[in-house]
Amino acid sequence: MHYTPPTMRFTPTLSLYIVRQFLAAFAGVLLVIMGLILTFDLIELIRRAAGHQGLGFGVLLTMSLLKLPQMTHTIMPFAVMIGAMIAFWRLTRTHELVVARAAGVSVWQILAPVLMTVLALGVFETTAFNPLAAAMFARFQHIQDKVLLKRSPDQLDVSEVGLWLREGFDAGKGRGENGGQIVVHAEGVRQRGLELDLRDVHIFVYDRPDHFIRRLGAATAKLVKGAFLLDDVWIMEPGKPSEHVARMTLPTQLTLERVHDNFASPETLSFWQLPAFISFFEKAGFSAPKHRMYLQSLLAAPLLYCGMVLVAAVFSLKPNLRSGGLALRVGSGVATGFVLYFFSKIVYAFGLSQTVPQVLAAWAPALMASLAGLGGLFHLEDG
Repeated sequence: MHYTPPTMRFTPTLSLYIVRQFLAAFAGVLLVIMGLILTFDLIELIRRAAGHQGLGFGVLLTMSLLKLPQMTHTIMPFAVMIGAMIAFWRLTRTHELVVARAAGVSVWQILAPVLMTVLALGVFETTAFNPLAAAMFARFQHIQDKVLLKRSPDQLDVSEVGLWLREGFDAGKGRGENGGQIVVHAEGVRQRGLELDLRDVHIFVYDRPDHFIRRLGAATAKLVKGAFLLDDVWIMEPGKPSEHVARMTLPTQLTLERVHDNFASPETLSFWQLPAFISFFEKAGFSAPKHRMYLQSLLAAPLLYCGMVLVAAVFSLKPNLRSGGLALRVGSGVATGFVLYFFSKIVYAFGLSQTVPQVLAAWAPALMASLAGLGGLFHLEDG
Protein backbone atom coordinates (compact mmCIF):
# COMPACT_ATOMS: atom_id res chain seq x y z
CA MET A 1 0.00 0.00 0.00
CA HIS A 2 1.36 3.42 -0.96
CA TYR A 3 1.64 5.82 1.97
CA THR A 4 0.87 9.48 1.39
CA PRO A 5 2.12 11.90 4.07
CA PRO A 6 -0.65 14.02 5.56
CA THR A 7 -0.86 17.61 4.46
CA MET A 8 -0.03 19.89 7.36
CA ARG A 9 -1.16 23.47 7.75
CA PHE A 10 1.63 25.90 8.42
CA THR A 11 1.16 26.86 12.06
CA PRO A 12 2.10 30.25 13.55
CA THR A 13 4.40 28.47 16.00
CA LEU A 14 6.57 27.04 13.22
CA SER A 15 6.46 30.36 11.32
CA LEU A 16 7.66 32.31 14.35
CA TYR A 17 10.37 29.76 15.03
CA ILE A 18 11.78 30.07 11.49
CA VAL A 19 11.55 33.87 11.66
CA ARG A 20 13.45 33.90 14.97
CA GLN A 21 16.17 31.70 13.49
CA PHE A 22 16.49 34.03 10.50
CA LEU A 23 16.50 37.23 12.56
CA ALA A 24 19.18 35.87 14.90
CA ALA A 25 21.42 34.89 11.98
CA PHE A 26 20.73 38.15 10.12
CA ALA A 27 21.48 40.31 13.16
CA GLY A 28 24.74 38.45 13.80
CA VAL A 29 25.91 38.83 10.19
CA LEU A 30 24.87 42.49 10.05
CA LEU A 31 26.71 43.35 13.27
CA VAL A 32 29.88 41.59 12.09
CA ILE A 33 29.87 43.40 8.73
CA MET A 34 29.09 46.74 10.36
CA GLY A 35 31.94 46.19 12.81
CA LEU A 36 34.36 45.53 9.95
CA ILE A 37 33.18 48.62 8.05
CA LEU A 38 33.48 50.77 11.16
CA THR A 39 37.01 49.50 11.78
CA PHE A 40 38.20 50.10 8.22
CA ASP A 41 36.56 53.54 8.04
CA LEU A 42 38.17 54.53 11.33
CA ILE A 43 41.59 53.37 10.12
CA GLU A 44 41.15 55.34 6.89
CA LEU A 45 40.15 58.48 8.81
CA ILE A 46 43.15 58.11 11.12
CA ARG A 47 45.39 57.89 8.06
CA ARG A 48 43.82 60.99 6.51
CA ALA A 49 44.06 62.91 9.79
CA ALA A 50 47.76 62.14 10.29
CA GLY A 51 48.81 65.61 9.10
CA HIS A 52 46.18 67.54 11.06
CA GLN A 53 47.01 68.87 14.50
CA GLY A 54 44.51 68.66 17.33
CA LEU A 55 42.23 66.13 15.64
CA GLY A 56 41.46 63.65 18.41
CA PHE A 57 40.38 60.04 18.27
CA GLY A 58 36.92 60.97 19.58
CA VAL A 59 36.19 63.18 16.58
CA LEU A 60 37.29 60.48 14.14
CA LEU A 61 35.22 57.84 15.91
CA THR A 62 32.21 60.16 15.80
CA MET A 63 32.69 60.64 12.05
CA SER A 64 32.88 56.88 11.51
CA LEU A 65 29.71 56.32 13.51
CA LEU A 66 27.88 59.07 11.60
CA LYS A 67 28.80 57.45 8.28
CA LEU A 68 27.95 53.90 9.36
CA PRO A 69 24.11 54.04 9.00
CA GLN A 70 24.40 55.15 5.37
CA MET A 71 26.77 52.25 4.65
CA THR A 72 24.20 49.87 6.16
CA HIS A 73 21.95 50.38 3.12
CA THR A 74 24.76 49.09 0.88
CA ILE A 75 25.47 45.96 2.91
CA MET A 76 21.86 45.04 3.72
CA PRO A 77 21.36 42.70 0.71
CA PHE A 78 24.48 40.71 1.66
CA ALA A 79 23.44 40.54 5.32
CA VAL A 80 19.98 39.31 4.32
CA MET A 81 21.34 36.65 1.97
CA ILE A 82 24.07 35.34 4.28
CA GLY A 83 21.74 35.44 7.27
CA ALA A 84 19.11 33.45 5.36
CA MET A 85 21.72 30.90 4.23
CA ILE A 86 22.95 30.41 7.81
CA ALA A 87 19.40 30.04 9.17
CA PHE A 88 18.28 27.58 6.48
CA TRP A 89 21.50 25.56 6.70
CA ARG A 90 21.16 25.34 10.49
CA LEU A 91 17.55 24.15 10.24
CA THR A 92 18.52 21.63 7.57
CA ARG A 93 21.52 20.34 9.52
CA THR A 94 19.36 19.69 12.60
CA HIS A 95 16.79 17.91 10.34
CA GLU A 96 14.03 20.28 11.44
CA LEU A 97 13.23 21.25 7.87
CA VAL A 98 13.51 17.59 6.81
CA VAL A 99 10.83 16.66 9.34
CA ALA A 100 8.67 19.60 8.28
CA ARG A 101 8.98 18.62 4.62
CA ALA A 102 8.08 15.03 5.45
CA ALA A 103 4.99 16.30 7.27
CA GLY A 104 3.78 18.01 4.12
CA VAL A 105 5.23 21.52 4.47
CA SER A 106 6.37 22.90 1.13
CA VAL A 107 9.34 25.12 0.42
CA TRP A 108 6.98 28.02 -0.17
CA GLN A 109 5.37 27.60 3.25
CA ILE A 110 8.83 27.60 4.83
CA LEU A 111 9.91 30.71 2.94
CA ALA A 112 6.69 32.71 3.32
CA PRO A 113 7.31 34.00 6.87
CA VAL A 114 10.92 34.90 6.07
CA LEU A 115 9.87 36.72 2.89
CA MET A 116 7.21 38.69 4.78
CA THR A 117 9.80 39.55 7.43
CA VAL A 118 12.40 40.88 4.98
CA LEU A 119 9.68 42.73 3.07
CA ALA A 120 8.68 44.51 6.29
CA LEU A 121 12.36 45.04 7.09
CA GLY A 122 12.90 46.65 3.69
CA VAL A 123 9.91 48.97 4.10
CA PHE A 124 11.10 49.98 7.57
CA GLU A 125 14.67 50.56 6.33
CA THR A 126 13.44 52.74 3.46
CA THR A 127 10.80 54.80 5.25
CA ALA A 128 12.06 55.06 8.84
CA PHE A 129 15.76 54.20 9.03
CA ASN A 130 16.78 56.05 5.86
CA PRO A 131 15.82 59.54 7.14
CA LEU A 132 18.02 59.00 10.20
CA ALA A 133 20.89 57.70 8.06
CA ALA A 134 20.57 60.69 5.68
CA ALA A 135 20.71 63.21 8.54
CA MET A 136 23.75 61.50 10.07
CA PHE A 137 25.54 61.31 6.71
CA ALA A 138 24.91 65.03 6.11
CA ARG A 139 26.46 65.71 9.51
CA PHE A 140 29.43 63.51 8.60
CA GLN A 141 30.03 65.47 5.39
CA HIS A 142 29.85 68.76 7.29
CA ILE A 143 32.44 67.63 9.87
CA GLN A 144 34.65 66.18 7.13
CA ASP A 145 34.68 69.49 5.24
CA LYS A 146 35.38 71.42 8.42
CA VAL A 147 38.06 69.33 10.17
CA LEU A 148 39.69 67.28 7.40
CA LEU A 149 39.37 69.30 4.21
CA LYS A 150 39.67 72.64 6.04
CA ARG A 151 37.20 74.37 3.81
CA SER A 152 33.90 76.17 4.04
CA PRO A 153 32.14 74.70 1.03
CA ASP A 154 29.61 76.50 -1.09
CA GLN A 155 26.20 75.66 0.34
CA LEU A 156 23.22 75.41 -1.93
CA ASP A 157 19.60 74.54 -1.34
CA VAL A 158 16.66 74.33 -3.70
CA SER A 159 13.21 74.28 -2.16
CA GLU A 160 9.72 75.63 -2.70
CA VAL A 161 10.93 79.05 -1.52
CA GLY A 162 13.59 79.30 -4.21
CA LEU A 163 17.35 78.99 -4.41
CA TRP A 164 19.66 79.70 -1.47
CA LEU A 165 23.40 79.88 -2.10
CA ARG A 166 26.36 80.73 0.09
CA GLU A 167 29.85 81.33 -1.28
CA GLY A 168 32.83 81.89 0.98
CA PHE A 169 35.99 83.75 0.00
CA ASP A 170 39.38 84.33 1.63
CA ALA A 171 41.91 87.14 1.64
CA GLY A 172 43.29 87.92 -1.77
CA LYS A 173 40.73 85.77 -3.56
CA GLY A 174 38.30 87.90 -5.48
CA ARG A 175 37.40 90.63 -2.99
CA GLY A 176 40.38 91.13 -0.70
CA GLU A 177 38.38 90.30 2.42
CA ASN A 178 39.24 87.78 5.13
CA GLY A 179 36.67 85.13 5.90
CA GLY A 180 33.92 86.90 3.96
CA GLN A 181 30.96 85.40 2.21
CA ILE A 182 27.99 86.24 0.05
CA VAL A 183 24.52 84.77 0.55
CA VAL A 184 22.28 84.68 -2.51
CA HIS A 185 18.54 84.10 -2.50
CA ALA A 186 16.47 83.90 -5.70
CA GLU A 187 12.71 83.39 -5.84
CA GLY A 188 13.00 81.68 -9.22
CA VAL A 189 15.79 79.88 -11.02
CA ARG A 190 16.10 78.31 -14.44
CA GLN A 191 18.98 76.81 -16.36
CA ARG A 192 19.34 78.00 -19.93
CA GLY A 193 22.20 76.37 -21.79
CA LEU A 194 25.41 77.07 -19.90
CA GLU A 195 23.90 80.00 -17.99
CA LEU A 196 21.68 80.23 -14.92
CA ASP A 197 18.84 82.77 -14.92
CA LEU A 198 17.67 84.08 -11.54
CA ARG A 199 14.59 86.13 -10.67
CA ASP A 200 13.89 88.38 -7.63
CA VAL A 201 17.44 88.15 -6.35
CA HIS A 202 18.71 89.30 -2.96
CA ILE A 203 22.44 89.19 -2.24
CA PHE A 204 23.88 89.76 1.24
CA VAL A 205 27.61 90.52 1.44
CA TYR A 206 29.68 89.98 4.61
CA ASP A 207 33.34 90.93 4.99
CA ARG A 208 33.71 88.53 7.94
CA PRO A 209 31.37 86.16 9.76
CA ASP A 210 28.30 87.95 11.14
CA HIS A 211 29.46 91.38 9.88
CA PHE A 212 27.10 92.64 7.19
CA ILE A 213 28.39 95.30 4.79
CA ARG A 214 25.85 95.57 1.96
CA ARG A 215 22.73 94.17 0.38
CA LEU A 216 21.98 94.00 -3.34
CA GLY A 217 18.45 93.58 -4.63
CA ALA A 218 18.02 92.82 -8.33
CA ALA A 219 14.96 92.11 -10.44
CA THR A 220 16.88 89.56 -12.52
CA ALA A 221 20.37 88.11 -12.56
CA LYS A 222 22.39 85.76 -14.69
CA LEU A 223 25.23 83.52 -13.57
CA VAL A 224 27.88 83.38 -16.26
CA LYS A 225 31.46 82.22 -16.00
CA GLY A 226 33.12 84.25 -13.26
CA ALA A 227 30.31 86.72 -12.47
CA PHE A 228 26.72 87.49 -11.61
CA LEU A 229 25.19 89.94 -14.13
CA LEU A 230 22.57 91.92 -12.17
CA ASP A 231 19.79 94.05 -13.72
CA ASP A 232 17.67 96.75 -12.06
CA VAL A 233 19.77 96.73 -8.89
CA TRP A 234 19.26 98.49 -5.57
CA ILE A 235 22.41 98.78 -3.42
CA MET A 236 21.84 99.19 0.31
CA GLU A 237 24.64 99.77 2.84
CA PRO A 238 24.36 100.58 6.55
CA GLY A 239 24.39 104.35 7.20
CA LYS A 240 24.06 105.27 3.50
CA PRO A 241 21.06 106.05 1.29
CA SER A 242 19.98 103.37 -1.17
CA GLU A 243 21.47 103.62 -4.64
CA HIS A 244 19.89 102.33 -7.84
CA VAL A 245 21.86 101.20 -10.90
CA ALA A 246 20.53 99.71 -14.09
CA ARG A 247 23.17 96.99 -14.32
CA MET A 248 26.18 95.80 -12.37
CA THR A 249 28.57 92.85 -12.27
CA LEU A 250 29.41 90.92 -9.10
CA PRO A 251 32.51 88.72 -9.41
CA THR A 252 32.13 85.12 -8.24
CA GLN A 253 34.07 81.88 -8.36
CA LEU A 254 30.89 79.93 -8.97
CA THR A 255 30.17 78.19 -12.25
CA LEU A 256 27.19 76.19 -13.42
CA GLU A 257 29.21 72.99 -12.91
CA ARG A 258 29.99 73.94 -9.31
CA VAL A 259 26.33 74.71 -8.70
CA HIS A 260 25.41 71.22 -9.94
CA ASP A 261 28.16 69.56 -7.93
CA ASN A 262 27.32 71.32 -4.67
CA PHE A 263 23.64 70.58 -4.54
CA ALA A 264 22.77 68.15 -1.76
CA SER A 265 23.95 64.65 -2.62
CA PRO A 266 21.19 62.01 -2.73
CA GLU A 267 22.58 60.26 0.35
CA THR A 268 21.99 63.37 2.51
CA LEU A 269 18.29 63.57 1.58
CA SER A 270 15.74 61.28 3.17
CA PHE A 271 13.28 59.11 1.28
CA TRP A 272 10.51 61.59 2.09
CA GLN A 273 12.48 64.64 0.88
CA LEU A 274 13.63 63.22 -2.45
CA PRO A 275 10.38 63.48 -4.48
CA ALA A 276 9.84 67.19 -3.67
CA PHE A 277 13.53 67.95 -4.26
CA ILE A 278 13.50 66.21 -7.66
CA SER A 279 10.26 67.94 -8.69
CA PHE A 280 11.44 71.46 -7.90
CA PHE A 281 14.96 70.73 -9.18
CA GLU A 282 13.64 69.66 -12.59
CA LYS A 283 11.12 72.51 -12.78
CA ALA A 284 14.11 74.84 -12.51
CA GLY A 285 15.55 73.26 -15.65
CA PHE A 286 18.18 71.09 -13.93
CA SER A 287 18.66 67.38 -14.42
CA ALA A 288 18.58 65.09 -11.38
CA PRO A 289 19.61 61.59 -12.55
CA LYS A 290 21.54 60.81 -9.34
CA HIS A 291 18.57 61.67 -7.14
CA ARG A 292 16.09 59.79 -9.31
CA MET A 293 18.28 56.67 -9.37
CA TYR A 294 18.78 56.80 -5.61
CA LEU A 295 15.03 57.17 -5.01
CA GLN A 296 14.26 54.22 -7.28
CA SER A 297 16.91 52.09 -5.57
CA LEU A 298 15.28 52.83 -2.20
CA LEU A 299 11.88 51.81 -3.59
CA ALA A 300 13.34 48.58 -5.01
CA ALA A 301 15.15 47.62 -1.80
CA PRO A 302 12.32 45.50 -0.25
CA LEU A 303 11.99 43.42 -3.43
CA LEU A 304 15.78 43.04 -3.61
CA TYR A 305 15.87 41.67 -0.06
CA CYS A 306 13.15 39.14 -0.96
CA GLY A 307 15.17 38.11 -4.01
CA MET A 308 18.27 37.57 -1.89
CA VAL A 309 16.28 35.28 0.44
CA LEU A 310 15.11 33.24 -2.57
CA VAL A 311 18.68 32.96 -3.87
CA ALA A 312 19.89 31.90 -0.40
CA ALA A 313 17.19 29.21 -0.24
CA VAL A 314 18.37 27.68 -3.53
CA PHE A 315 21.83 27.03 -2.07
CA SER A 316 20.86 26.05 1.49
CA LEU A 317 17.59 24.11 1.45
CA LYS A 318 18.97 20.89 -0.03
CA PRO A 319 17.57 18.22 2.30
CA ASN A 320 20.16 15.49 1.69
CA LEU A 321 23.32 16.57 3.55
CA ARG A 322 24.97 13.17 3.05
CA SER A 323 25.58 13.93 -0.59
CA GLY A 324 28.20 16.47 0.52
CA GLY A 325 29.13 19.60 -1.39
CA LEU A 326 28.25 21.96 1.48
CA ALA A 327 31.31 24.14 0.92
CA LEU A 328 30.58 24.25 -2.80
CA ARG A 329 26.96 25.29 -2.22
CA VAL A 330 27.93 27.98 0.30
CA GLY A 331 30.67 29.28 -1.99
CA SER A 332 28.29 29.28 -4.95
CA GLY A 333 25.72 31.24 -2.96
CA VAL A 334 28.23 33.88 -1.86
CA ALA A 335 29.61 34.11 -5.42
CA THR A 336 26.08 34.60 -6.76
CA GLY A 337 25.57 37.42 -4.29
CA PHE A 338 28.72 39.18 -5.49
CA VAL A 339 27.71 38.68 -9.13
CA LEU A 340 24.37 40.33 -8.38
CA TYR A 341 26.19 43.16 -6.57
CA PHE A 342 28.53 43.91 -9.50
CA PHE A 343 25.63 43.58 -11.92
CA SER A 344 23.68 46.14 -9.89
CA LYS A 345 26.63 48.55 -9.92
CA ILE A 346 27.03 48.26 -13.70
CA VAL A 347 23.33 48.76 -14.34
CA TYR A 348 23.28 51.64 -11.83
CA ALA A 349 26.05 53.35 -13.82
CA PHE A 350 24.06 52.90 -17.02
CA GLY A 351 21.07 54.46 -15.27
CA LEU A 352 23.09 57.46 -14.10
CA SER A 353 24.31 58.07 -17.63
CA GLN A 354 20.70 57.55 -18.83
CA THR A 355 21.89 54.92 -21.27
CA VAL A 356 19.02 52.72 -20.05
CA PRO A 357 15.78 53.89 -18.40
CA GLN A 358 16.44 54.69 -14.76
CA VAL A 359 13.46 52.73 -13.46
CA LEU A 360 14.71 49.63 -15.28
CA ALA A 361 18.27 50.18 -14.05
CA ALA A 362 17.14 50.50 -10.43
CA TRP A 363 14.73 47.56 -10.43
CA ALA A 364 16.67 45.14 -12.67
CA PRO A 365 18.91 43.68 -9.89
CA ALA A 366 15.90 43.03 -7.65
CA LEU A 367 13.93 41.42 -10.48
CA MET A 368 16.93 39.36 -11.58
CA ALA A 369 17.56 38.04 -8.05
CA SER A 370 13.87 37.23 -7.54
CA LEU A 371 13.46 35.43 -10.85
CA ALA A 372 16.71 33.49 -10.43
CA GLY A 373 15.68 32.41 -6.94
CA LEU A 374 12.18 31.42 -8.05
CA GLY A 375 13.55 29.41 -10.96
CA GLY A 376 16.00 27.55 -8.74
CA LEU A 377 13.33 26.81 -6.13
CA PHE A 378 10.86 25.52 -8.71
CA HIS A 379 13.55 23.12 -9.87
CA LEU A 380 14.37 22.13 -6.27
CA GLU A 381 10.73 21.63 -5.28
CA ASP A 382 9.46 19.86 -8.38
CA GLY A 383 12.69 18.22 -9.54
